[in-house]
Amino acid sequence: MRTVRDSEGDRYLLVKQSGDSSLVRDPDSGAERYIANSDLDVVAEESPLSTAAAGIDPAVRRLLTATYDDQSLGLLVELVDRGPLSTVAVLDSYDLCESDLHGLLAEFRAAGLVIEADSGGQRGYDAAELAERAVEQLRDSSSAGETASPPE
Repeated sequence: MRTVRDSEGDRYLLVKQSGDSSLVRDPDSGAERYIANSDLDVVAEESPLSTAAAGIDPAVRRLLTATYDDQSLGLLVELVDRGPLSTVAVLDSYDLCESDLHGLLAEFRAAGLVIEADSGGQRGYDAAELAERAVEQLRDSSSAGETASPPE
């Protein structure tokens, strides 16, 4: 698979190539269509996997790369929902040792997902706008497929 660009500059994943046209996939929608080979150029400097990932919102991609398990994702979600939280409050509320907490917070800060914030006069952290947007999008996409069940 290769990354290709059409005459308008839009990037696609090359799925199949024949004599006159190529089947390409739009990374934003996943939709496939045929485009004339004469309208396509190979983008050699871009990995097809990077092109595929580019179809996901940058905020969500950043969240996915910074959270590697349910605990780290849960901490970020809690900061979105309850923040700002002091470091002491987080240590008291959740099953994290101090070194694990500081390691996660350092990763989140490096990824631009949390910011230092005052919480009741204590040093703490709050979710950055990027994290808020990513969590909102993940919640929206997970609830889109749900249907309400009648109460039992």
